[in-house]
Amino acid sequence: MAAVPSFMVQICIGSVYAWSMWNFPLTHELGVVAAAAGDWSLSEVVGVFSLTATSLGFTTFFLGPWAERAGPRYVAAMSASTYGIALALSGLGCQLHSLPLIYLGYGVFGGMGWGFGYISPVSTLLRWFPDKKGLAGGLALTAFGAGGAVASPLISTLQNAFARPPTFLGPASEIALSVENGRQFANVDGVLREVVVATSSNLAQLTGPLEGLSEGVYLVGTGSTGAAMALFSMSAIYSTVMAAGAIGMRVPKPGWAPEGFVAPVTNAGGEPGYSYKEAMHTPQFYLLWLAVFGNACSGMALLSTAKTMCGEVFGQLVPALVTGGFTASYVAALSSASAGGRFGWAVCSDYLGRRNTYKFFATGVPALATIPMFIVPMGVEGGGPTSVYFFVGTTMFVVMNYGGLFSVLPAYISDLFGQRNVGAIHGRILTAWSGSALVGPTILTTMRGRSERGAIEALAENVPDDKFLTAFGSPKTELPALIEGKTANISRLMELQAAGTPDPTPHLYDTTCYSICGMLTIAAMSNLAIRAPPPHPSMIEALEQEKHLSNLEDAEVCDLTDREREELASRERMQQPPDAPEKTS
Repeated sequence: MAAVPSFMVQICIGSVYAWSMWNFPLTHELGVVAAAAGDWSLSEVVGVFSLTATSLGFTTFFLGPWAERAGPRYVAAMSASTYGIALALSGLGCQLHSLPLIYLGYGVFGGMGWGFGYISPVSTLLRWFPDKKGLAGGLALTAFGAGGAVASPLISTLQNAFARPPTFLGPASEIALSVENGRQFANVDGVLREVVVATSSNLAQLTGPLEGLSEGVYLVGTGSTGAAMALFSMSAIYSTVMAAGAIGMRVPKPGWAPEGFVAPVTNAGGEPGYSYKEAMHTPQFYLLWLAVFGNACSGMALLSTAKTMCGEVFGQLVPALVTGGFTASYVAALSSASAGGRFGWAVCSDYLGRRNTYKFFATGVPALATIPMFIVPMGVEGGGPTSVYFFVGTTMFVVMNYGGLFSVLPAYISDLFGQRNVGAIHGRILTAWSGSALVGPTILTTMRGRSERGAIEALAENVPDDKFLTAFGSPKTELPALIEGKTANISRLMELQAAGTPDPTPHLYDTTCYSICGMLTIAAMSNLAIRAPPPHPSMIEALEQEKHLSNLEDAEVCDLTDREREELASRERMQQPPDAPEKTS
């Protein structure tokens, strides 16, 4: 029962792993069915997720020691309030179309709520399960990983409930369009109004009330993706659940230990181990930081754009299977894989060892490399659903390792530096997570952006000048402005290509996959270089004390002094459950 309140908090903050569910609505807030010129780009939207993780890093780094002192109940309450504020401010940012407000809300306050709700439950459950540290970390973080699986259908349901289709003007062939500064306009009742042209590929990813719309011209600013009201609703739901979890949190009584477990003690009292400042002066700290950073880059890149990536790579190759509903389910599946990896790898690490478990995560290198080398070409060449299932399975495997990375981490820290200051050291190692949230998604969006622009320019070159002028109302010399205004894109240019021209969309993420493989290689090399640091003086003292107590147990009771009898009695009390009757002599 001690884990239930932690689960309530961590399932809610785990919704950050469903961030890719917000990518499409936030990049289509104005156009709804297709991106308008004023809509935010994918790199701008994914930047919110990166800032969230950066805020998490600052929170855990600077407030980790305070969280250990304040206690889990107070810290969880802080998490509930800041995360609720984050979602509400983000909803307001959508309503006002203010990206800075979303960055402040989900980016800053969301990261604070994430940080407060992440550290305290982990440290608390390690105290409840000192004999099974891997299991404790797994229990604490499995719920966090599962949060995305819970949030994905919830977000989809709320968005569909509040979405409204924009005003349809008619097929593009029947509407006279003009272009100014890369933006498209149509004459509506004598007034030029900005419009978007929705193609079949644009409409294929729509769900709920937006599903089944016709190809053609739509008025910008007349519909709704449902994102704003969905964020307001989640703010109310999650802050309530998290507050209830905060009320139920508690820590074991001082001196309590599971039956049969002998807790190490020192003459000075407390648990042995390095302080966070001492740990930061060891090479092991920085090697572990790099191991976490490199491994996390792969998971963060996938989780931040999962829905977008799956839809773009396979939406046109297998349209009957890869619908908007399928990609939403894919996000939930990735979160389930993360949750399974958190629990499974945490338990396995109790038997394999933490360093050996981290070694296995290097298998993500060949796994990711198969996506551009084999899986995508298989789909392009007619692999159909098989290629999609291979893609889903491969990315789930990588995310499963990512989940295990963090559930094993607290026990890995404890093995290297001792249990005394796991929370504070953990908070500082988590800055690697923040770094990966900046680097991983940035690599993905930057590489994808370059690939997309190169593909658009190549496709435009293949279109005759007169045909291009008729379709876009501007000559090819205006292509940069048309790209900037989101008027010229791959889907519209593909409609102007000769039959048999391959669609470059499935290959937009090839260079990203290879770059992430390089980050995983760095992580594997760093983990291999980790060796146990020299025993801390408090650890040596604890070992000597344990040896002394063992010698006392072997001696006859009548030969012991009063002080030695008290030492043995104190040790027995520490091994008893909190409700066990006290022994009398």
